[in-house]
Amino acid sequence: MYQAKAYSVASATAPFTADTIQRRETTERDVQIEILFCGICHSDLHTARDEWSSVMPTTYPCIPGHEIVGRVTRVGASVTRFKKDDVVGVGCMVDSDHTCPNCQDGLEQFCPGSTFTYNSPDRHLGGVTYGGYSESIVVDERFVLSVPANLDLAGVAPLLCAGITTYSPIHRWGDLTGKKVGIVGLGGLGHMGVKFARAFGAHVAVFTTSPHKKEDAIRLGAHEVIISSNAEEMGAHAGTFNFILDTIAADHDINAYINMLGRDGNITLVGAPETPLQVSAFALLFGRKSLSGSLIGGIAETQEMLDFCAEHNITSDVEVIPIQKINEAYDRLLKSDVKYRFSIDMASLKAE
Repeated sequence: MYQAKAYSVASATAPFTADTIQRRETTERDVQIEILFCGICHSDLHTARDEWSSVMPTTYPCIPGHEIVGRVTRVGASVTRFKKDDVVGVGCMVDSDHTCPNCQDGLEQFCPGSTFTYNSPDRHLGGVTYGGYSESIVVDERFVLSVPANLDLAGVAPLLCAGITTYSPIHRWGDLTGKKVGIVGLGGLGHMGVKFARAFGAHVAVFTTSPHKKEDAIRLGAHEVIISSNAEEMGAHAGTFNFILDTIAADHDINAYINMLGRDGNITLVGAPETPLQVSAFALLFGRKSLSGSLIGGIAETQEMLDFCAEHNITSDVEVIPIQKINEAYDRLLKSDVKYRFSIDMASLKAE
């Protein structure tokens, strides 16, 4: 084992402070990575504050971070895909059982034995895994991704969660060329949904309650913006959408968006409201519409997403911060005061 600098939180109400953690030495299949940038996901905040305690209780100390971009510093003897100095990424998972039907289908995110990047049982060291708010990490090469050379690294980091979370359902829907696609919400997930839907050739509309977001939505690639609190605007678009991606994590009226779908249209949830949504059966029945959910993506699909981003020059819009501003960033995240993701420059950790 070796020691690595990190920032951890000691309880649900404690601030982040500098810490030192243990990382394992590389086994024959492992890749050791110097972390260059780590995105801040809303899931980090939920976990740090133990807001998902009924489903995934937090073990403290907690070190979040699953949007990791770094440089390879060491590889195990059996590693074939990476070498020293390669620029790589690590997303929400660092291991799985490799044998279940989900793993065999390239859907490791649904593996019952998957190991998440942080706050997940660590089969190597015991305790739980520690994430990317640290100077380095050791990961099985099967969960390490190649980062295309033409992309800005700070903007790549959020692709490892926000990117794949939105890319996967949009891509899975099918050929979107000329189809009408709606994105509900223009935050960390929503702004990536706009970029991907536009790159896939769709006619993109953003649903938002905030009129001041219209200009930015158009800049990001939307063709039009619909103010969802305006009944007249919503009524004008009823029954016209082929696909809608709902990124809202707060309680909201899902039926208002189901009504926007045309026949055989689909709305996919990627946001996770704390309270169950009330769904009208009739809203689905009339028009043979469907409601579904989506959770990140498998490793192969995540690599596919990164390659797609390289081809279309897509990265996340980020505000780069030093690790010392992590508590301020969390406060701002609660207020939606960021366009559109924070990306931590982990070089700042060297100052600790």
